Amino acid sequence: MEASFKQTTTDKAERYRLFLPQFELLISDEKEEVSVLANASAALHEAFGFFWVGFYLVKDGQLILGPFQGSAACYRIRKGKGVCGTSWTEARTLIVPDVEQFPGHIACSSLSRSEIVVPILAGEQVKGVLDIDSDQLNSFDETDRHYLEKVAALIAKTIYQ
Repeated sequence: MEASFKQTTTDKAERYRLFLPQFELLISDEKEEVSVLANASAALHEAFGFFWVGFYLVKDGQLILGPFQGSAACYRIRKGKGVCGTSWTEARTLIVPDVEQFPGHIACSSLSRSEIVVPILAGEQVKGVLDIDSDQLNSFDETDRHYLEKVAALIAKTIYQ
């Protein structure tokens, strides 16, 4: 199956609106966790040009690096540590305009400047997080939160139900 997620519109909300149905179709018939997350990170990276996009999965009481697009990343993150570990602990999306200002930020890449982390929830349980970094300050906003939470919900519905 060949899919192209490149878009020509510059309106962020419109880009997400166009992305969601294509993304849902891409993952709808697959239940293998690694496969879905690998294509999810590739699709998001292609559609939005994010600096780094990937997943950390809850395993053995910590977050373990999963599929991603971008430079090499941290292998493990403890609960409550950094942006990803805090999102896991609080089971909520975190938008960080300047990672240098986030207490306990884990710098996997010195080029990362801002970040959004969205928990992937199956019921009330966090199964993992979608982590997206930008090499620019203040790259993420409520539009990103709204649509990336929809992406995370589609992933959860596809592989954890």
